[in-house]
Amino acid sequence: QVQLVESGGGSVQAGGSLRLACVFSGSTYSNYCMGWFRQAPGKEREGIAAIVRRDSTTYGESVKGRFTISRDNAKKTLYLEMNTLKPEDSAMYYCAAKFKCSGLALRKDVYTYWGQGTQVTVSS
Repeated sequence: QVQLVESGGGSVQAGGSLRLACVFSGSTYSNYCMGWFRQAPGKEREGIAAIVRRDSTTYGESVKGRFTISRDNAKKTLYLEMNTLKPEDSAMYYCAAKFKCSGLALRKDVYTYWGQGTQVTVSS
């Protein structure tokens, strides 16, 4: 059974940085496409970044140029480096996994497994 555990959230001032991590267990990590999503209160869950192999990535428009997704297959860990944070980045952040997806996707219905989330709060 695949399990995902996020960490690294917290409170930061606007313009600051955070690095989220998501530890994967229960299967062969390299076979999975991975994504980061976020959900603010009263809003839909938004796909913000996805990665297939280490060099195949895609980003949502709201985070492009500020966030970087990466993965370490040896450590079975997914990362999200977040820079130049804005108050509107405040949300619960989730990682997600999909077994052997055919391509990159930021749609939540593509992903099978989800973590519990880690809260990010950005103050102005």
